[in-house]
Amino acid sequence: MKILITGAYGQLGNELKELSVNYPEWQFLFTDVDSLDITNEREVEVFFLENDPDFVVNCAAYTAVDKAESDEETTRKVNALAPEILARAAKQQNAGFIHISTDYVFNGNSFLPYTENNPVQPLGVYGKTKHDGEMRSLDSNPKTIIIRTSWLYSSYGNNFVKTMLRLGKEREMLKVVFDQIGTPTFAGDLAKAILHIIKFYKDDPEKYSPGIYHFSNEGVASWYDFAKAIFELALINCKVLPVLTEEFPTAAKRPNYSVLNKSKIKATFNLEIPYWKDSLKICINKLQQK
Repeated sequence: MKILITGAYGQLGNELKELSVNYPEWQFLFTDVDSLDITNEREVEVFFLENDPDFVVNCAAYTAVDKAESDEETTRKVNALAPEILARAAKQQNAGFIHISTDYVFNGNSFLPYTENNPVQPLGVYGKTKHDGEMRSLDSNPKTIIIRTSWLYSSYGNNFVKTMLRLGKEREMLKVVFDQIGTPTFAGDLAKAILHIIKFYKDDPEKYSPGIYHFSNEGVASWYDFAKAIFELALINCKVLPVLTEEFPTAAKRPNYSVLNKSKIKATFNLEIPYWKDSLKICINKLQQK
């Protein structure tokens, strides 16, 4: 079993790399922009012919949400064109394909957790290109699995948890929005779920179920709740003030509500998903030991 992971330097790619040692019988190919340009169709074709992967997990994405508003061309290349190129190449090799997407495909006007069947209405360039990437992947390869996730953090890369830990030590008080609701998701848990799905597929190919799935940790929080929990678990004495989104104007509009319904992925792949605070504790412990 040969598995290609793109976006290997990112949060999710690094978590997959860390977990790959638990699967010594599988061969992992970890690539990033320096070793494989996934926006270059010819380069991808040659790589696939030379390496013949059985499964492809696309963790690569343009995730600078605000910058995307003024850099639509690059965002579209990485988030829409590249997934299509990878999905098509995977199909030619008869390989399974998992593409990671986002809660930003929704407009955030709901008050119930979003299911995979809810209509999408992305608010900005990032969300629009990610949704385009979903559709192109599904159209290009019938074996495509889309996993939408939200509020991703890890001990790797740049993310909200690491920013709060740094600012919490530098300042006595921070303002954090309380009117955006979602679920913090530990990239390590998503990485485990991805490898679980691949094993599920390997053990019983007949049960392989392509399509769109939602994954985040269990539970619900605002960014304010998230920040409070980070400081409590890290034993940082920093006061957090709840403020409205309008006090922090940004180039890209964020969904006010992006809680994802995980019933489908849990039932289909027999998955158990941890509560967000339990996983946050694990991540903070990891960071404190580094």
